[in-house]
Amino acid sequence: MSWSGFKKNLNRATTSVMSKTGNMDRTTDREFEEEEKRFRNLQSKAEKLHKEANGYAAAVRNMTASQLKIASTIDQYYDEGEPMGIYGVKYKEAITKLEQQAREEVDTAYRTSVLEPIGRYSAYFPEITEAIKRRNKKLLDYDAARSKVRKLVEKPSEDSTKLPRAEHEANQLREMYETMNAQLTSELPKIIDSRVAYLDPSFEAVVKSQLSFAQDAHNTLENLRQFFPPETEGYELEQAAEGILTQMRELSICGLA
Repeated sequence: MSWSGFKKNLNRATTSVMSKTGNMDRTTDREFEEEEKRFRNLQSKAEKLHKEANGYAAAVRNMTASQLKIASTIDQYYDEGEPMGIYGVKYKEAITKLEQQAREEVDTAYRTSVLEPIGRYSAYFPEITEAIKRRNKKLLDYDAARSKVRKLVEKPSEDSTKLPRAEHEANQLREMYETMNAQLTSELPKIIDSRVAYLDPSFEAVVKSQLSFAQDAHNTLENLRQFFPPETEGYELEQAAEGILTQMRELSICGLA
């Protein structure tokens, strides 16, 4: 940063502090402040939505990858020729197919219709934020120039050219500030209002993607039902498991510890 840039930033910081502490007149625009507040709220929500949408994609990948690991382990669990071993193979084949379908869904349709649109929408926010920063800097420059004019009016300088120069500078800064302020005040509501039409298709795509994944998972696993005995009550399963554990405890090897 150049010396002039450093000095300008220092002056702006001083002006900001003096304005907030009431030692300098501060230009305010309630309409702009309200629109900026709405924009910040939209920015926060859009960035959170993008983060959570990415999180969902990662969660689906992780879940199906974990299912595939379980299926691979079960496939190796049974001895060759055992009835359940054959079912383990069927389960692994089904989960492998489901994992591939989920990966294709997340990496193609979901990314194209959800992640990328939301990402492109959020990518504009830094530019808008920079425009707001430039507007705020011009505001500080204008307030500082107005304060300078007021001081010269209250305490005239021996140099009669100082006041006209200060007034001219203040008028120029006022015009620049008002132009930027009017543009932002006019365009921020349009950006905020565009969120519905832009994000609606992505919201619809999120629902359809989740529905598609759930249906694929249900259909894939439902086809495995024929390989297992009819469902039993929970207490029956518990009794069966306890019976096996009892047999294990009765083995002599368990008494060697």
